[in-house]
Amino acid sequence: MKQHLGRQSGVQTVEVSLLDGKVDVTPKEDGQIDPVQLLKATYDSGVTAAEMDMTARGKIVKDSSGNLALQVEPNQSFAFAPNELSKGLEALAGTQTIVTVRGQLYKKPAGKKKADLSAPLKLVILEVQKKE
Repeated sequence: MKQHLGRQSGVQTVEVSLLDGKVDVTPKEDGQIDPVQLLKATYDSGVTAAEMDMTARGKIVKDSSGNLALQVEPNQSFAFAPNELSKGLEALAGTQTIVTVRGQLYKKPAGKKKADLSAPLKLVILEVQKKE
């Protein structure tokens, strides 16, 4: 699995902890990581992903549908799944405020063996760590 993930575009390092059942993927400083490709690479390696959490830093924007998203690069953003924490960030949409959030991008549906990766992933905000 470490090799499958390490070959993905934008990945700097991959650390696997079998004891904890966790994998930490660190992006290259100027790299972009496609979470769907990471999930596919995980499944291709023969491992089932239970969930994917991430910590990201960026600006709050509204996408073309008017939904809130975290823009981490000029051409990469993560749409939010609405919850109380994401609603609290709405006032920052379109401002220059930089926000660091921890969230869940994927959780395997109960009873399913393989992920349905056809639907876009939405970031469920678990914690707002910093506003600058």
